[in-house]
Amino acid sequence: MPRIASFLVPLFPLAARLRSEPELFLEAVAIVDGNGNLAHVVAATRRARKGGIRPGLSLPQARSMMPKLIVRPRDAECERTAQEALLEVAESFSPRVEDGGEGVVYLDISGLERLYQRETIDPKSPPAKSTVRSSSSVRESAEHNLAQAALRTAGALGMPIRVGIAASKLAARIAAELPSSPTIVPAGEEAKFLAPLPLSRLTPAMAAATTMERWGIAAIGELARLPEGEVASRLGEIGRELHWLARGIDPRPLMPRLPSPEFREGMDLEWPLVALEAFLFIASAAMDRLSNRLLTAGYSCRKLDLTLRLEPDGFHARSIDLPAPTRDVKTLLTLIRLDLEANPPGAPVAGFTLVAHPDRARRAQLSLFGPAALSPDKLATAIARIISLLGEDRVGTPVATDSHAPERFSIATYDPPPPPEVRRSPRRGRGFMAVRVLRPAVELEVITTGENGSFKLASIQSITPPDVGDSPTSKPIEISGSVRVCSGPWNFEEAWWGDSPSDREYWDVELSSGGVYRVFRTHNPDSWFSDGVYD
Repeated sequence: MPRIASFLVPLFPLAARLRSEPELFLEAVAIVDGNGNLAHVVAATRRARKGGIRPGLSLPQARSMMPKLIVRPRDAECERTAQEALLEVAESFSPRVEDGGEGVVYLDISGLERLYQRETIDPKSPPAKSTVRSSSSVRESAEHNLAQAALRTAGALGMPIRVGIAASKLAARIAAELPSSPTIVPAGEEAKFLAPLPLSRLTPAMAAATTMERWGIAAIGELARLPEGEVASRLGEIGRELHWLARGIDPRPLMPRLPSPEFREGMDLEWPLVALEAFLFIASAAMDRLSNRLLTAGYSCRKLDLTLRLEPDGFHARSIDLPAPTRDVKTLLTLIRLDLEANPPGAPVAGFTLVAHPDRARRAQLSLFGPAALSPDKLATAIARIISLLGEDRVGTPVATDSHAPERFSIATYDPPPPPEVRRSPRRGRGFMAVRVLRPAVELEVITTGENGSFKLASIQSITPPDVGDSPTSKPIEISGSVRVCSGPWNFEEAWWGDSPSDREYWDVELSSGGVYRVFRTHNPDSWFSDGVYD
């Protein structure tokens, strides 16, 4: 027999809002739905309920009863992220989780009680005659331990849940609605548990409810005692499903959802914000919740998306790529600050959404003798500061491109690999000469000898720019002397079909001064350059 657990968040719109504003927990707060005088109360805190505030009251009625009542509208973004956090809590216990909507989730815990099973000894028995409890009692104790673990995990994320466990989703949800949590319905006693409850708990359709009311059926147990075939012949398939539910049988199996590829947090602001410090103060609480959710799932953030809802109607979206996965709140807030300082939204902010793309945290074995490994948090902060000063297109890792020209390169995202686990021995040298690239290439004046298309390089002299100044960084490289030995030419042609084709002849030359250089000649225009020195 399957075992289904239901996690229920009482007063879900209120719990979702208090999750974003925990400082209002002890205040008289009411959550309303609607606009203006047509708004009505959907949930209220305990202090507000003691003052007479009840769901269904209009906003003017609630204000007249409690003038100092704090009113908050329903926040769709807060409720959506709270529901995702509740699903993540359930997924930390079982891979089969169904979204029940608005603060309700179902999860299949069949077999999971073995992970929470503890051998329990009867304390009244003497030590020599200790007895182990029955298997059903041990399973109930294990399910109780699982439920307690779920209550602790959800409480750490700011989600006050109630837990019910039974063999059907309906029985588990009704058990979770009871004030004493957790509530465990023993296996096979679902029909007995549901029997005294009113028929409205099955939420029947209007026509079916009217028909059963004419039959004089007021409790679930009365419906369960009727013959299934007779109910189905008069009410159709709806009647058959209601009869199964009344007996504690699920007419539809649990429909597990796919895990979310990202983590979201956000909220709608009561007043638009124009100052960066005020926004970061509110965003820090959302970032704390996001970090706790990542920690619960065992992930870190590798990419952070920030979407700002602007007044009166607009959006400002930013994406921050991290060099290494992290969930450090201080680092992520610093990255948001630097990005918004470099790219201000330009309008008051009325709401925001943070989206963290998860990845496994990078781990490295510490060395007793070598240098400390690179800190991902400090690296991400340092690169963000450099980007804010120089721009996104000027920071990264240079990589070679598919080109014959040696000076061609592109900028890729800086993503250093993790340090090797084993120290590698250095490669043995082979005596080859290495070329030191000159950027930019030094323009030359070359004298050649020969005729009829065959020529030799006679002497080379670098052309000194007339406005180099006295700065040592602007002093050009002096290349001069007669050619002692030369090899070449090596021709290559690139992108002849494009707007800027390249046609060169490369030579390796040794000058009388002792230097060995790589020089090339361009045909359009006809010029000579040196782009490398052999060391």
